[in-house]
Amino acid sequence: MIWGVLALAMWLGLLATGFWLCTERDDAVRVSEPELWPEVVAVVPARNEADVIARSLGSVAAQDYPGAFRIVLVDDNSGDGTGAIARSMADRVTVLTGAPLAPGWTGKLWALSQGIQQAGKPEFLWLTDADIEHAPDTLRRLVGIALTKRRKLVSFMAELHCQTWPERALVPAFVWFFMMLYPFNWINRGWWSGAAGGCVLVEREALELAGGIAAMRGALIDDCTLGSLIRKQGPIWLGLTHRSRSVRPYTGAGEIAAMISRSAYAQLRYNPAVLALTIVGLALVFGLPLALLFASGPPQLLGLAACLLMFIAYQPLLRFYRRSPLWGLALPLVASFYAGCTLASAWQHARGRGGMWKGRAQAAAS
Repeated sequence: MIWGVLALAMWLGLLATGFWLCTERDDAVRVSEPELWPEVVAVVPARNEADVIARSLGSVAAQDYPGAFRIVLVDDNSGDGTGAIARSMADRVTVLTGAPLAPGWTGKLWALSQGIQQAGKPEFLWLTDADIEHAPDTLRRLVGIALTKRRKLVSFMAELHCQTWPERALVPAFVWFFMMLYPFNWINRGWWSGAAGGCVLVEREALELAGGIAAMRGALIDDCTLGSLIRKQGPIWLGLTHRSRSVRPYTGAGEIAAMISRSAYAQLRYNPAVLALTIVGLALVFGLPLALLFASGPPQLLGLAACLLMFIAYQPLLRFYRRSPLWGLALPLVASFYAGCTLASAWQHARGRGGMWKGRAQAAAS
């Protein structure tokens, strides 16, 4: 009986946070356009992105932003012609050849630091990944929210690629688990900190007062680290969007597992005890309600109620991704997959291969 009460209590507590409602969306914010639009410089770090850079950079260059706007792309020692493709594009794109990776830095942050130095003194910096495609009004929306809501940082959780069967099974859960760890509604009320690194607008002065990119140079989870730094300077905002979309597909579960394991152990601060507690927590939250279905009497009913709450909590995000509600039935299996990726992340770190991305094992820098 006690296990059934525990399972139901855990899910009632999770639902009470409201993280799962998906109410924090860019198109749900009423914004007023300023008389004078502030200057913005987009900084795009890119390493071996030849397959997507024309599409993503083209969408940045096509922004209908009314104010002064420039783009700085940092070619982070690519070996596939990324820089050459970028140089052949719009006139307002400045392409830098990145310096060799400095000790103690992760690759993306080292590239961003060089791009920000080149950007000069705009009021805002738009930090966007090289595999994200933006609608033409994305920057207007970012700036509008920043000015209307008076936020030092505004970030959009880009819509991830979700077409293949592995993506349909696993990608919405990635965003859902992120929302569980960093509740958007809590962040926007000033109770929590976080950001989504694929699309971030940050006030330049606030970033400088926070110590600049150098203050987080070894961070693997750079977006949430940035959100935490800027929150000390003033309020921040994070929401879902359809305006910014990842154009990088995941062809198989292995690619998704690699994406998760790259930073999962860093999220746990490389702490074996926290790792153990995390695995036990996942087993209790997602495995226990399912196991109770094979019991009888009140424990079975309590387990069924917990499973129903689990199913309900996943539905808003499935609707956002236009996926069948029946994927909610797979959430316990998906959670076990993520638990396995977290264990794999710890194993990779122990072997000195943690944070592997674009041929670099970056966890050693953390």
